[in-house]
Formats: sequence, structure tokens, C-alpha cells
Amino acid sequence: MITMSRRLCTAGRVAAAAALVTGVLAGTPGEALAADTAATAGCKIEVGSVTAARGHTDRVITAGSPATVQEKPSYPDIYPEGLPRMSSAITNGLVLPSPGRMYSGHVVIGSGLYSGYYIVKENGEIDPEQHHNFRVGGGWGDATFLESSYPNDTDPWALVNHYSLRSNGTLTRWDSKGGFGWTNPQSAGGFAAVKTMALLSQTSTYDTFLATTRGGALYTIRLPLTSPMKPIVKKVRSSTWQGFEALVLTKCGAYGSLLLGIDKDTGSGYLYAVGHANGTSTVIQGLGKVPATFTDPVYFRHILEPGKEPQLFGE
Repeated sequence: MITMSRRLCTAGRVAAAAALVTGVLAGTPGEALAADTAATAGCKIEVGSVTAARGHTDRVITAGSPATVQEKPSYPDIYPEGLPRMSSAITNGLVLPSPGRMYSGHVVIGSGLYSGYYIVKENGEIDPEQHHNFRVGGGWGDATFLESSYPNDTDPWALVNHYSLRSNGTLTRWDSKGGFGWTNPQSAGGFAAVKTMALLSQTSTYDTFLATTRGGALYTIRLPLTSPMKPIVKKVRSSTWQGFEALVLTKCGAYGSLLLGIDKDTGSGYLYAVGHANGTSTVIQGLGKVPATFTDPVYFRHILEPGKEPQLFGE
């Protein structure tokens, strides 16, 4: 019998959900704005994708002059149920005492939401007995974005926040504890112009997303963890950001972020150092084009299991 770390009881959690069907810098954020962008060299972002063949890829991109790309092992046919249209972050962690590693997360396939996991054995192959995708529920045909915000806590009963954006501009958050369903939905409208988003900040009182619009503007959307959900929206830039179909973001320094913007039309990715977000005063430094191609249908962030992945604090 496989024994997992406390947080990696994912198999049981997703099965239960399916049954329910529905380098650190000192100083203050202000003082660190310029310093964060200057200290970006060496920051890394781990970017995953879902391929047209329904597999997973993994790249580690390191900021520098130029940026470097490390190709990590990829895994085929993760989603025999169909090609996902979007994916949350994919978590990974060791399975104890086995030397295997578990990967888990959520995707939308067609109009269905799925929660899944797979375990990669020591020999680098997926264990076919430990690879499952569970349909959580339907009604996701008009969804355009999906993400999960995990706590800095290894307790499997710690609160997880799940987010979706629909084509009509409705942004929704659900609570989840222990994997037993998505509950307490809180929604807010007015986001129909949003093209894509990336999680920017995670705290005990709010989550924040960095969002682009079809018109090219860049905004932060802070979502207090209160009921009802009342977003706080701030413009960061007014134009030039419309070319990106996907954003992937990670922490860089104490207060800053490393952002990858993906232009699927040209297969290009561009890195940016983003200082602690403060409306139009936010410092953004272009770091150039990444020496790799980005033509897969779906992109996401690879992260460590909850409690081990550093919390984002970009706003």
C-alpha cells in the first residue's frame, strides 16, 4: 500500500470530489520595487503545458542575458478523456516511502471539470494503477480560465480557493477542504474584457490576479476572501498587452514576480520582471524573448505540493 505525505492524499480527495458532482530582498515593498527587477537574474519559473497529444511537458526557464531553458521529462497521454481547454496549476510532491512523485490538478475538458492525478515511478514511467481523472461536474462549456490557490499549509483540510472566469465576464471563487467538493461559490461580474490571467498574490485575506484585456490593458484584480466577494481592480498599463494568450507567473525576490507572456500566434514567450504591484506605478522590466517555442494548446505553472511552494506576493 502506498503511503503519501499528509498533503498528498490527493487520490482520496479527488475521488470524493468526483462523487459530489458539482533570493530574498530586505525592506518594504516600496523600497524593493527597483531592487526586485534588478535582482531578477537567476529567478526561475517552471512552466508546463498540455500538448495536442494530451500529454504534459515541463520546462524550467531561468532569467538572464539571455534566458536559459531546461527541458524536463514529459509524460504522454495524461488525459485519455479528451484534450483539455484549460488547466489549473499542477502540484507535485514525493510519495512516501516510495521514491515516486505525484502530480495533481484540475482541467476543463469540453464542458466538464476534471480533477486528476498520476504518479511517476522511480524509473520515470507513470504507474498505470495510479493515474486517474475524475469528472467533478458539468456546466463548464463557457469557462475561459481556471486556477487554484493553495495555502502555505501541509494540512489536507486547509482551505483551497478555486477560481473560474466565464465568457460573460463572471468571476467565481469556490472553497475546498480535503477535496470534498467545491462549496460556497462567490461571484462578481464585469470581467468580459479579460483575455487571460495569472495568480499574482496569495495571503490569508485575499488573492490577486494579474489580468490582460483584449484591448491590451493590464490590470490587477484583488479578491478579498470575504462574502460577498468584492473585487478591487487597478490598472497597471493601458496598452500593448493584448498579444498574449497565456500568462505564467512565479515569485521572484521578496515582493516581485517573474512573468512569462505567451503569444501562441507566433509561438513566442517573453519574460518580464514585475515589481510589487501598485497600479500604474508598478515597475515592469522586459527581459527579452525566451529561446524556446510555445505552440501547445494549454499552459500552466508547475508548483510544489501545498506547504512547500513559496506563496506569491506580487501585490
